Amino acid sequence: MASSDLIDLRSDTVTRPTAAMREAMARAEVGDDVFGEDPTVQRLEETVACLLGKEAALFVPSGTMANQIAILVHTRPGDEIIVSEGAHCAWYESGAAAALSGVQPVSVGSGGLFSADDVVRAVKPTFDWYPRTSMVALENTHNRGGGRVWPMAQLREVAERARQLGLRVHLDGARMWNAAVAAGVEAAEIAAPFDTVACCFSKGLGAPAGSAICSSRDAIKAARRFRKRLGGGMRQAGILAAGALHALERHRARLQQDHDNARSIASLLATVPGVMVDLQRVETNMVMVDSPGIPADTIAARAREQGVLVAVFGPERIRIVTHLDVADTAVEGGQRLARVLASLTGARA
Repeated sequence: MASSDLIDLRSDTVTRPTAAMREAMARAEVGDDVFGEDPTVQRLEETVACLLGKEAALFVPSGTMANQIAILVHTRPGDEIIVSEGAHCAWYESGAAAALSGVQPVSVGSGGLFSADDVVRAVKPTFDWYPRTSMVALENTHNRGGGRVWPMAQLREVAERARQLGLRVHLDGARMWNAAVAAGVEAAEIAAPFDTVACCFSKGLGAPAGSAICSSRDAIKAARRFRKRLGGGMRQAGILAAGALHALERHRARLQQDHDNARSIASLLATVPGVMVDLQRVETNMVMVDSPGIPADTIAARAREQGVLVAVFGPERIRIVTHLDVADTAVEGGQRLARVLASLTGARA
């Protein structure tokens, strides 16, 4: 089957620029951003800082770099940072927090969320034998949690308690645009309690690359130096920034369609005997599917034969993500996957 015929539900990172986005990128006014001379990058940074209610922003190549710069800004070697169970910055960034900042993460909570009391219990006493706890990182929406959204009251309580304890608070908001839609709030309301916020343009928004870290002017000044140290300075980056601006201006409003498609797929799959889907946790554009007794690799291979791509997320778990490129075909992909799962559970029985 040709790749163009596949319904790709592996991730929202697989999106390709729309024709209108390509045109905007082709027409972008550019300069040398390392010299601070790219007007399109400057406009993007001003736009995203305004959207998130922060003083300044810095355009970086990836969400991983945005998170790691935040850790570098807030910590010193030997520190400990508090993160959620399955946090992206601890699971999926190649050990960068340890390698680059010399810090160790400690995980709290479950399913991607944790409480203010979890933070209190995790903070080490001030004693020479213990690492200094310096930072708390939240992830909203939470990837390994299946796209879960932090309740606003809980998010504020955690951030407030952390600040009372003298900790810096960072938001890994790679998919915060989805979180804002699901929570029915502006992105700035989610960002408000945090010292730094990382947001991504290449997931649900559909831009080809790029993230931003948003914070105070002083923090962004420090972040700019770390970006240079990590090799993240780009020259005529306005081409990428134009894609991100286009996505911010035109694609945020359509994210609810992705959420609706995910809910439709989850409802379909939940009817298959022997398959487990927690409908209460399908809050945004992700669906986690557990298949006791059936290897996830087998499901993925069989699904591909039927023209559907899914992500293996554990020995017996697959992940489905809806996005811009499958806006009109995602539910059909779910129907095909339901038939695959039904055939496998029937064969097992």
